[in-house]
Amino acid sequence: MPKSSVRKFLLSIHFLTVIGLLTVILLPLSFPVSFPLVFWVDQVNKFVLWLGLFYLNLKILVPKVLYKGHNVRFFVFLLAAISVILIIDNQYDRAVGLHQAIEKAINKNGGSTVLTAVDFGLIIISLMVAGVSTIAGVSNKIRNDQFQVQNAEKEKVTAELSFLRTQINPHFFFNVLHTIYALTETDTVKAQESIYTLSHMMRYVLYDTKNGTTTLDKEVAFIEDYARLMQLRLTEKTQVTIKKNSISRSTQIAPMLFLPFVENAFKHGISSVYPSNIDIDISEVGSVLNLEVRNSIFLEKADHMEESNGIGLTNTRRRLDLLYPGKYELKAGNDKTPNQFIVRLKLDLQ
Repeated sequence: MPKSSVRKFLLSIHFLTVIGLLTVILLPLSFPVSFPLVFWVDQVNKFVLWLGLFYLNLKILVPKVLYKGHNVRFFVFLLAAISVILIIDNQYDRAVGLHQAIEKAINKNGGSTVLTAVDFGLIIISLMVAGVSTIAGVSNKIRNDQFQVQNAEKEKVTAELSFLRTQINPHFFFNVLHTIYALTETDTVKAQESIYTLSHMMRYVLYDTKNGTTTLDKEVAFIEDYARLMQLRLTEKTQVTIKKNSISRSTQIAPMLFLPFVENAFKHGISSVYPSNIDIDISEVGSVLNLEVRNSIFLEKADHMEESNGIGLTNTRRRLDLLYPGKYELKAGNDKTPNQFIVRLKLDLQ
């Protein structure tokens, strides 16, 4: 429960306690008896003593004694506080002759009373005030503990997500910069375009992903930029296609969610000798997002590819578990088409 909710809960307990005590104090107004002034002074004294008991228990006894596990000591202190209330009230009653004044007022109106009931009522209400303040204090402790646990879990998840999100292959930037450097001697225009594309990607990584979500169109644009830069190092033997269908600009998604699948495809699905392909298909149907990444595989890379893909998919699946628990389907493996590896992600963004 958020701290604001805990605060509202405690304020409501305080408010209801004050209203309840005021109701008890003013209840004699409904009696067909005209009570003397000393009686109402005694009622005010009781109100102050009960409030003192409430806050003494809530602010001191519960957090500093009961929370520490000193249960016996807590009940001893609580009974001592109630006993002090009884002593103070009885001393006042004797000093002003309250019982005689009440009897006189009641007899004047033709009634009778059992004065011991007054002391009994004082004890009962004091115990009720102690009980309510104890419940309020314990509830506050439970809610604060829950909040701390939830906050710690949230921080842990955030840290883990940050770690998983930053696991981009560092060789990517090194390779791209190396390629761009080579282009500066052979194709200046393409080198300039590549620098612009790389800066666009860095801007996305540094600024557009810091809030934990981004728009689907930006995520797709990032993948397109990534593929564009990777193609600088490819020969004509590798064909790369990216298909987009009904991509919304308003759809929110976790940033850099597609990159591990696309990165693995470029890492394992290309050959400098044999024809190869990388096909990326992204579509949005209602609230369901579908990603399909298909790439060629080669016998000499097959074992290493499955091992490396397993590690990457494990990290990505962990991130999906944290961000979209129970809302995704992820399948990866060799396709029915010979020498093809395919990854399919179905994600419910609702």
